[in-house]
Amino acid sequence: MSTSAILDGMLTTVAPVTPAHDAFEQVAALFDDYRAHYGQPPSAQRTRAWLQEQLAQRRIAVAAAIRAEHVCGFITTAITPASLMLGAAWSIRDLYVDPHHRRSGIAKTLLQHVVDEARAAGAHRVSLQTEVDNIPARSLYAEVGFQPVSGLELFNLTLAPNHQESDISG
Repeated sequence: MSTSAILDGMLTTVAPVTPAHDAFEQVAALFDDYRAHYGQPPSAQRTRAWLQEQLAQRRIAVAAAIRAEHVCGFITTAITPASLMLGAAWSIRDLYVDPHHRRSGIAKTLLQHVVDEARAAGAHRVSLQTEVDNIPARSLYAEVGFQPVSGLELFNLTLAPNHQESDISG
């Protein structure tokens, strides 16, 4: 479902984006900018293919903030089972606003869009993660109602390409 808001005097529409959507190419280009922002080498073709595959396999969903037919931000979500609650949990995976459109309410509108969609779908919770030193993001998330989770640890096992099977039996 699409939502619209007037931000900085401009109509901004947040809409789900699939590979068939008119805005998909712009989202893919902005997604490549997002990756570069976080230190990854830009690769428009690989980014587009990856994003298209993730959407086709329904591993993520993407919503874009669009102003005058120009994509100025996006948010991605993944839905996972919340087995103990016998429900679903939504996880915000990526949120990015073009630097020229920051501080205009777009990120907050994208976040609220996801919260509203998750609530309408009956989700148990919406979660996200960010770096401890990302103070602007943490402030925004708190403003929308997100709260830090204590008592949990984040664990990762990084698998290198062509990773050989590791012995995890102890």
